[in-house]
Amino acid sequence: MNIQNPLTRAADKAGVIGSIVTAMGCVACFPALASLAAALGLGFLSQYEGVFIRYLLPLFAIIALIANTVGGLRHRRWGRMALSVVGPILVLAAAVLMSTRGWPTAWLLYPGLTLMVVVAIWDLLAPPRNAPAGAGYVSTGNP
Repeated sequence: MNIQNPLTRAADKAGVIGSIVTAMGCVACFPALASLAAALGLGFLSQYEGVFIRYLLPLFAIIALIANTVGGLRHRRWGRMALSVVGPILVLAAAVLMSTRGWPTAWLLYPGLTLMVVVAIWDLLAPPRNAPAGAGYVSTGNP
């Protein structure tokens, strides 16, 4: 078994969970997630809002983006890869625009997080397999 598969799967899930928890800490930025965080007992995260938006949210989005890109290139499932990278790109764009410009970016963050969660659940329920040899590339025989 290749070590890359468990590593990319773990990095993808860490990116998704990290992005969601980080966004929950931003009370002023994303009130729907902040209310969910308060209901889960994570209201104390709001005191770290600046760190979350400037550093952690982009970091977790980049981790998920890299993991999904590596996994997508390895499995050569282009449609699935496109869906898996759009979510982190939206979250990263939301974080960057919020921290640099101060723009309200909930319209980017919520769809991005939703897509990340949906793709993560899809990966858990139906893990991607390598594309068949006749799918536009030459198979090397390695799984």
